[in-house]
Amino acid sequence: MAETESAGANLSADEKSVLLSSNRTAMSFERTMMSSDRTLMSVVRTSLSLIGFGFTIFQFFHTLNKDFLTSQLPVGAPRRFGAALVALGIVLLVNGMWYHHQEVSALRLRRKALHDQGLIRHPEIHSTSSAVLIAFLLLLVGSMAMFSILTRSGPF
Repeated sequence: MAETESAGANLSADEKSVLLSSNRTAMSFERTMMSSDRTLMSVVRTSLSLIGFGFTIFQFFHTLNKDFLTSQLPVGAPRRFGAALVALGIVLLVNGMWYHHQEVSALRLRRKALHDQGLIRHPEIHSTSSAVLIAFLLLLVGSMAMFSILTRSGPF
Protein backbone atom coordinates (compact mmCIF):
# COMPACT_ATOMS: atom_id res chain seq x y z
CA MET A 1 0.00 0.00 0.00
CA ALA A 2 2.83 2.39 0.88
CA GLU A 3 4.52 1.62 -2.45
CA THR A 4 1.34 2.53 -4.34
CA GLU A 5 0.94 5.76 -2.40
CA SER A 6 4.56 6.80 -2.99
CA ALA A 7 4.34 5.84 -6.67
CA GLY A 8 1.06 7.76 -6.96
CA ALA A 9 2.74 10.92 -5.62
CA ASN A 10 5.03 11.08 -8.67
CA LEU A 11 2.23 10.75 -11.25
CA SER A 12 0.72 13.56 -13.23
CA ALA A 13 -2.97 14.37 -12.93
CA ASP A 14 -3.75 12.51 -16.19
CA GLU A 15 -1.80 9.44 -15.08
CA LYS A 16 -3.61 9.46 -11.73
CA SER A 17 -6.93 9.66 -13.54
CA VAL A 18 -6.00 6.68 -15.74
CA LEU A 19 -4.84 4.71 -12.69
CA LEU A 20 -8.06 5.45 -10.81
CA SER A 21 -10.14 4.50 -13.84
CA SER A 22 -8.21 1.23 -14.21
CA ASN A 23 -8.74 0.46 -10.53
CA ARG A 24 -12.46 1.22 -10.74
CA THR A 25 -12.81 -1.04 -13.77
CA ALA A 26 -10.94 -3.86 -12.05
CA MET A 27 -13.13 -3.49 -8.97
CA SER A 28 -16.27 -3.55 -11.12
CA PHE A 29 -15.16 -6.93 -12.46
CA GLU A 30 -14.76 -8.14 -8.89
CA ARG A 31 -18.25 -6.90 -7.98
CA THR A 32 -19.68 -8.67 -11.01
CA MET A 33 -17.91 -11.88 -10.01
CA MET A 34 -19.32 -11.61 -6.47
CA SER A 35 -22.77 -10.99 -7.94
CA SER A 36 -22.46 -14.16 -10.00
CA ASP A 37 -21.47 -16.07 -6.85
CA ARG A 38 -24.51 -14.68 -5.01
CA THR A 39 -26.73 -15.83 -7.86
CA LEU A 40 -25.21 -19.31 -7.68
CA MET A 41 -25.77 -19.38 -3.91
CA SER A 42 -29.43 -18.49 -4.51
CA VAL A 43 -29.68 -21.44 -6.87
CA VAL A 44 -27.99 -23.64 -4.26
CA ARG A 45 -30.46 -22.47 -1.59
CA THR A 46 -33.47 -23.21 -3.81
CA SER A 47 -32.07 -26.58 -4.91
CA LEU A 48 -31.34 -27.54 -1.32
CA SER A 49 -34.92 -26.74 -0.39
CA LEU A 50 -36.32 -28.84 -3.22
CA ILE A 51 -34.00 -31.77 -2.59
CA GLY A 52 -34.52 -31.69 1.18
CA PHE A 53 -38.27 -31.29 0.91
CA GLY A 54 -38.56 -34.09 -1.67
CA PHE A 55 -36.53 -36.51 0.40
CA THR A 56 -38.43 -35.59 3.58
CA ILE A 57 -41.82 -36.06 1.89
CA PHE A 58 -40.73 -39.45 0.63
CA GLN A 59 -39.43 -40.57 4.03
CA PHE A 60 -42.43 -39.21 5.95
CA PHE A 61 -45.12 -40.74 3.76
CA HIS A 62 -43.20 -43.96 3.26
CA THR A 63 -43.01 -44.45 7.06
CA LEU A 64 -46.57 -43.20 7.61
CA ASN A 65 -47.96 -45.50 4.94
CA LYS A 66 -45.98 -48.51 6.16
CA ASP A 67 -46.55 -48.17 9.92
CA PHE A 68 -49.60 -46.04 10.72
CA LEU A 69 -52.20 -45.84 7.95
CA THR A 70 -54.89 -48.47 7.69
CA SER A 71 -56.03 -47.26 4.28
CA GLN A 72 -53.03 -47.17 2.03
CA LEU A 73 -51.99 -44.19 -0.08
CA PRO A 74 -51.89 -44.77 -3.82
CA VAL A 75 -49.04 -47.16 -4.60
CA GLY A 76 -45.79 -45.29 -5.15
CA ALA A 77 -47.28 -41.81 -4.82
CA PRO A 78 -44.86 -40.62 -2.09
CA ARG A 79 -41.92 -42.03 -4.03
CA ARG A 80 -42.92 -40.40 -7.31
CA PHE A 81 -43.61 -37.02 -5.70
CA GLY A 82 -40.41 -37.08 -3.61
CA ALA A 83 -38.33 -38.20 -6.59
CA ALA A 84 -39.87 -35.47 -8.76
CA LEU A 85 -38.92 -32.77 -6.23
CA VAL A 86 -35.39 -34.14 -5.83
CA ALA A 87 -34.99 -34.39 -9.61
CA LEU A 88 -36.24 -30.82 -10.02
CA GLY A 89 -33.69 -29.65 -7.43
CA ILE A 90 -30.88 -31.49 -9.21
CA VAL A 91 -31.87 -30.12 -12.63
CA LEU A 92 -32.09 -26.59 -11.22
CA LEU A 93 -28.67 -26.96 -9.60
CA VAL A 94 -26.99 -28.31 -12.74
CA ASN A 95 -28.57 -25.52 -14.80
CA GLY A 96 -27.40 -22.90 -12.28
CA MET A 97 -23.87 -24.31 -12.22
CA TRP A 98 -23.76 -24.29 -16.04
CA TYR A 99 -25.01 -20.70 -16.18
CA HIS A 100 -22.46 -19.64 -13.55
CA HIS A 101 -19.65 -21.31 -15.51
CA GLN A 102 -20.70 -19.58 -18.73
CA GLU A 103 -20.97 -16.19 -17.02
CA VAL A 104 -17.59 -16.47 -15.26
CA SER A 105 -15.88 -17.66 -18.45
CA ALA A 106 -17.24 -14.72 -20.43
CA LEU A 107 -16.23 -12.30 -17.68
CA ARG A 108 -12.69 -13.71 -17.60
CA LEU A 109 -12.35 -13.39 -21.37
CA ARG A 110 -13.57 -9.79 -21.28
CA ARG A 111 -11.19 -8.92 -18.45
CA LYS A 112 -8.25 -10.62 -20.20
CA ALA A 113 -8.96 -8.66 -23.38
CA LEU A 114 -8.97 -5.39 -21.46
CA HIS A 115 -5.77 -6.36 -19.65
CA ASP A 116 -4.07 -7.33 -22.93
CA GLN A 117 -5.01 -3.93 -24.37
CA GLY A 118 -3.50 -2.23 -21.31
CA LEU A 119 -6.82 -0.79 -20.17
CA ILE A 120 -6.72 -2.70 -16.87
CA ARG A 121 -3.44 -2.87 -15.00
CA HIS A 122 -4.44 -5.59 -12.57
CA PRO A 123 -4.45 -9.17 -13.89
CA GLU A 124 -7.19 -11.47 -12.73
CA ILE A 125 -6.58 -13.46 -9.58
CA HIS A 126 -7.70 -17.01 -10.33
CA SER A 127 -9.53 -18.56 -7.43
CA THR A 128 -12.35 -21.03 -7.19
CA SER A 129 -15.37 -19.67 -5.41
CA SER A 130 -16.66 -21.43 -2.33
CA ALA A 131 -20.12 -21.20 -3.94
CA VAL A 132 -18.96 -23.58 -6.70
CA LEU A 133 -17.63 -26.04 -4.13
CA ILE A 134 -20.88 -25.92 -2.15
CA ALA A 135 -22.91 -26.39 -5.36
CA PHE A 136 -20.85 -29.43 -6.31
CA LEU A 137 -21.23 -30.96 -2.85
CA LEU A 138 -24.99 -30.38 -2.95
CA LEU A 139 -25.08 -32.08 -6.35
CA LEU A 140 -23.48 -35.14 -4.75
CA VAL A 141 -25.93 -35.07 -1.84
CA GLY A 142 -28.88 -34.69 -4.21
CA SER A 143 -27.66 -37.59 -6.31
CA MET A 144 -27.38 -39.76 -3.20
CA ALA A 145 -30.89 -38.74 -2.13
CA MET A 146 -32.26 -39.65 -5.57
CA PHE A 147 -30.43 -42.98 -5.45
CA SER A 148 -31.87 -43.68 -2.00
CA ILE A 149 -35.41 -42.92 -3.16
CA LEU A 150 -35.11 -45.01 -6.31
CA THR A 151 -33.55 -48.04 -4.64
CA ARG A 152 -35.98 -48.22 -1.72
CA SER A 153 -38.03 -51.41 -1.90
CA GLY A 154 -41.58 -51.25 -3.15
CA PRO A 155 -43.32 -50.24 -6.33
CA PHE A 156 -42.49 -46.99 -8.04
